Amino acid sequence: MDEMDRIAENLCWIDWDDIDDVELNCREALNALAAEPRIVRARLDKLPEWPDLLAMCEHYDILDKIVLHSDDDPGVRIRLHIFLPGYFDRPHNHRWSYASRILRGQYRHFLFGNAEVDEQIDPVKLPVLQAREEPVGTSYALHHSMVHAVVAEPFTVSLVIRGPAVKDRFLVMDRKTGEAWWQYGNKDEPEAEAMAKHMSRARFAEVTGWLEEWNVF
Repeated sequence: MDEMDRIAENLCWIDWDDIDDVELNCREALNALAAEPRIVRARLDKLPEWPDLLAMCEHYDILDKIVLHSDDDPGVRIRLHIFLPGYFDRPHNHRWSYASRILRGQYRHFLFGNAEVDEQIDPVKLPVLQAREEPVGTSYALHHSMVHAVVAEPFTVSLVIRGPAVKDRFLVMDRKTGEAWWQYGNKDEPEAEAMAKHMSRARFAEVTGWLEEWNVF
């Protein structure tokens, strides 16, 4: 068990439905990892030797996700998110509660509340209840029911701790087109979609090289 595993072990006792408990305990873990970047760098160096973790890493046109730790029971993961140029997302909720800390860059964060939503919702009528900047050093926690959206500065990096999934799907809403649709977790995705977002070893090497160049890890 290395230092990453010891930090993650303390996350197993969180009440993930109590967002105050999530914020307090995850902030402690996020601060520890941010204060000791060698812990994350050691995990990044080892990760290519661990095919199970590497298989969970994902690459999209405007976002890369690197899974640093995954615990099937209770289902906690620690991830790095690297936001690429042009990143924005549509209002959505999540399958799990999570906490995040900004390590590089910043993003504009829009919060719509914990609305009860389904695919019949009119996204245009979904009001922004809070808008805030999330600069370097900011941390926050969101309950899985919270609807939010992010517009990120290019090459923003965040450290994310997500809790166990409590539902099979989450809703994405497009305020420009008025459309809303469900997205599903990996186990319910078509194989072609899962393969399309799989991060190659070459991409992993490129992204981890950026993190070293930027002196993040």
